[in-house]
Amino acid sequence: MSALATRYEVVIGLEVHAQILTRSKMFCGCSTDYLTAAPNSITCPVCLGLPGSLPVINRDAVEATIRTALALNCEIPEFTKFDRKNYFYPDLPKGYQISQYDLPLSRNGFLEFEVKGQPRRCGITRVHLEEDTGKLLHAGAIHEAQSSLVDLNRAGVPLMEIVSEPDLRSADDAREYFTRLRAILQYIGVNNGDMESGQLRCDANVSLRPLGATEYGTKVEIKNMNSFRAVHRAIEFEIVRQTEVLDGGGRLIQETRGWNDARGETVSQRSKEFAQDYRYFPEPDLPPLAVTRPWVEQIRTGLPELPSARRARFIKAFELSGYDASLLTSSRTVAEYFETAVRGGAPAKAVANWILGDLSRLRNTADWDKAGPPVKAAQLVELLTLVDSGQISGKMAKDLIAQVGATGRNPAELVREQGLSQISGDSELIQIVEQVIAENAKSVEDYRAGKQQALGFLVGQAMKLSKGKANPARVNELLREKLA
Repeated sequence: MSALATRYEVVIGLEVHAQILTRSKMFCGCSTDYLTAAPNSITCPVCLGLPGSLPVINRDAVEATIRTALALNCEIPEFTKFDRKNYFYPDLPKGYQISQYDLPLSRNGFLEFEVKGQPRRCGITRVHLEEDTGKLLHAGAIHEAQSSLVDLNRAGVPLMEIVSEPDLRSADDAREYFTRLRAILQYIGVNNGDMESGQLRCDANVSLRPLGATEYGTKVEIKNMNSFRAVHRAIEFEIVRQTEVLDGGGRLIQETRGWNDARGETVSQRSKEFAQDYRYFPEPDLPPLAVTRPWVEQIRTGLPELPSARRARFIKAFELSGYDASLLTSSRTVAEYFETAVRGGAPAKAVANWILGDLSRLRNTADWDKAGPPVKAAQLVELLTLVDSGQISGKMAKDLIAQVGATGRNPAELVREQGLSQISGDSELIQIVEQVIAENAKSVEDYRAGKQQALGFLVGQAMKLSKGKANPARVNELLREKLA
C-alpha cells in the first residue's frame, strides 16, 4: 500500500459535456456543422442573443438527452424546465447560458464497469440539457499585447452535461468510467466521441480527505482535457500536488485549474464559483416541459444493444476473454467491424487477434470512429482465408496487411501479382529439405543427438532458401521424417 493510501482517500467526480448530433442548434434553426465553416458565419439573432429574439426548444436534442439518461439507468421526471445561468465571458453572447438547474431532464442513474478485474459502480447525479458557448481563439503578440478572437459558430449547439457522483477513487477509475461513457454515447448515436475537436469534453473534480473521514475535502476542478490519457495524467498530477500541499501544512483553495498537456501539470486559472454565483432563475422565454410516460417508453424501445450487453454476448457467443471483449466493444465501429468479419466466415478469435494486434498498429482503434478501419472487413476475411487454405503463411499475411492498408487493394490480388503463394507441394518442399540437410551437417548431427532447437534452425534455413514461401508446418514434418 502506498504512503498516500495510508493517509488520504482520493475523491473524484467527472462532469462530461457532450455535443448532441442534431442538424440545428438548441434554440434556433442555425446549422451545427461549425467545424469547417468560416468564423461567425453560422449565427442568427437567437444564438447571438440580440434583443427581441426568442428561443424555441429543439425536440431532437431533448429526446437525445432522455435517450442518454435511459442508457445510464436514470430516473426521468415527468416535469422539467430550463433556467438562466448568469455569468459573463466573451464567448457567451447573451451574458447568460440557457441550462437546467433544479429540475433537470434526469437524475439518479449509475454506470457499472470494471477496473483491473474489480467491479466498480459510479452514480450519475444528472444528465441535463443546455446550449454550448462560442469559442475563443487566442492569438500571438499583436502590438506587444496578447489578443483573443471570438468565433460564435458553436454558440447554441445542443450540449448535454453528464454529472457523476463523487464515487471514483483513482485516476484508473476515472479513465475507465469516461471510456465506458464515451462508448455508450456513440452506441446510442447521440455523440461522435470526438475529443480533439471539443465535441466531447471532460472536467474532473478532485479532492483528498483524511483516510476514514466522511466530510469531503476542498474540491479542485480540472479543465482542458481532451483524451483519456490526459484525464488520467491530469488527475494523477493533481493527487500528487494536493498531497504535497497538505503534507506541507498548506491549505487548498477551491479553484479551477487547466491541464497543460505539454508540461504535464495543472495550472491555476480562477477561483471556483458556487451555484449561487450564477444567480439561476427559470428561463422566462421557454415553457416548462411535460415528459409523458408514453414518450419515455417510445424512446426506451429505440435503444440499441449497449456496450455492456454486447461485451457479455461476445464472451458467451465467441468465447473471448473479458479483456478482449472489453477492448472490442469500447468502440461501436470496432465492434461492428469484428462482427462483420465473423459473419464473413473468419474465426472469431483470429479476427480479435488481428484487430487488437496488427490492425491496431496500422491505425489505433481509438481513431477508427473518425478515420475508419485501416482495411475493410472483407479484406481481412480474404486474408485469413488465404492463410487457412495454406496459400500464404502467417508471416506473409502480416507483411501483406500493411500493403492492403496502404493501397486499398485486395490481398488475393497482391498475392497473385507478387507471386507470394506459399509452397505447399511435397515435391518442391522435399528438394528444399534435402538441400538444407546436405548443407547443415552440424545441425543435423545436433538434432540426432537430442538437441531439439537444432530443428528450429533447420526450418529457418528452409524458409530462407524458399524466400519465405515454404509452408513451415509441412517443412517441419518433412525434416522430422528425413532425420528420423
